Amino acid sequence: MDAFYASIEQRDTPAYKTLPLVISRDPRQTGGRGVVTTANYVARQYGVHSAMPSQQALKLCPQAIFVTPNFHHYRAISDQIHRIFHEYTDIIETVAFDEAYLDVTKNKLNLDDPVALAVQLQAEIWDQTHLTSSIGISYSKFLAKEASDYRKPVGITIIHAGDAHDFLMQLPIERFRGVGKKTVPKMHELNINNGQDLYQWHELDLIQKFGRFGEVLYQRVRGVDDRPVEYQRERKSIGNESTYWPFLTTRGEVDTQLDKLAMQVAKVVKSKQMHGRTLVLKVRYGDFRTKTKRSTQTEFIENDPSVYAQMAKNIMNELPESPEGIRLLGITLTGLAPISFENIALDLFEDQQRRRFR
Repeated sequence: MDAFYASIEQRDTPAYKTLPLVISRDPRQTGGRGVVTTANYVARQYGVHSAMPSQQALKLCPQAIFVTPNFHHYRAISDQIHRIFHEYTDIIETVAFDEAYLDVTKNKLNLDDPVALAVQLQAEIWDQTHLTSSIGISYSKFLAKEASDYRKPVGITIIHAGDAHDFLMQLPIERFRGVGKKTVPKMHELNINNGQDLYQWHELDLIQKFGRFGEVLYQRVRGVDDRPVEYQRERKSIGNESTYWPFLTTRGEVDTQLDKLAMQVAKVVKSKQMHGRTLVLKVRYGDFRTKTKRSTQTEFIENDPSVYAQMAKNIMNELPESPEGIRLLGITLTGLAPISFENIALDLFEDQQRRRFR
């Protein structure tokens, strides 16, 4: 999706479309704290980008409008888009709210032309959500991802096997997936500025310089990526967490937020037809100390928000108080199993009596 969070806010408030919009808490109201989750394309012209400190974004663009992210709203729209995906294929690997891999080799519409499929998918997303997307098509996940970034926004790019080498040779090293801010300076020191430079390196030399990632780089610059679209990965946990400003300073405030988190977790657990045996409470204090503590039951925990909330409050009673207050709370349910796996209580005494009777 193109600038997903910002695009949603622009759709909901059309006046934002021509203004520099930053999805982050306003640093003028948080004492300079906060990180940019995304920015619209107007704000990007000033150098604002995701993962940037919001204070820096304000310096680059003093006239920017800051909107606090509403992740529950974004998740709901992401779910809507995923329902559209399932009209085309069920082989879907979700990467984030705004990104997914789809294997359309065999698709529900029996379309042989992936470009025609991409055009139809992009149009349907727009018709149903009024949000734009960019689609990359290739024979591997790595190249499909690179293609999706190539012509943003509202782009469709296909990289055939015969074109992969030329495409990768001219690709800036910063665009290779996994080459982050800490790796880029090291690359430049080694005179590796693009795919062509990377291609000249021997595999063992790359491994010596970058460890296991060196092997990955060696393969990627040659267009090799055999990873499948992982659409059947077992879900190991369901959780929800929230950050707070101002910090929570009273137990009453904490309990109120635990009630809300428990309700959100219970809703997702129900929708996924799951249940679990372990509840984990995460607490991050004002000084960034983080505590996680869990409670495990012998039987599956009843999917009731009041049960989750009470378990979380009981755990909270065991954690130390902090004068700095609490900046984050999270509730996660783990030890998951499908709802078809039920608790079966066996009365051994009753079973012995029944056998004697027979």
